[in-house]
Amino acid sequence: MPRKENIIEIKSDLYSDRIVKMYQVLTSQRNEHILSKQILRSGTSIGANVAESQSAQSDADFVSKMSIALKEANESLYWLKKLHKGNIITENEFISMQADNTELIKLLNSIIKTKKGNMGLL
Repeated sequence: MPRKENIIEIKSDLYSDRIVKMYQVLTSQRNEHILSKQILRSGTSIGANVAESQSAQSDADFVSKMSIALKEANESLYWLKKLHKGNIITENEFISMQADNTELIKLLNSIIKTKKGNMGLL
């Protein structure tokens, strides 16, 4: 039986794809290698932790993986801001990536809060 569509998996995977493409542009066309490596790591880690959460061993493990994904999303936003302030990415690039990042943060916060509520932790 196929798995039900999972919006956080889809959106975090698409965001990771965008991060990889941005990294390729930053390193090959803009000769930026330090900050681009940081955002590559944190931006792709979001999707990796969401994927891991789908095979969590317990509800607590699920919350832990989603919380790590949230931390990585917040870190990615930090690096996006640094890339923007350093004029390495354009205003339009920043706004577009920031919108996707903010959406992930909101989704992750909601998922964590709901699961913790179901666990009686809130």
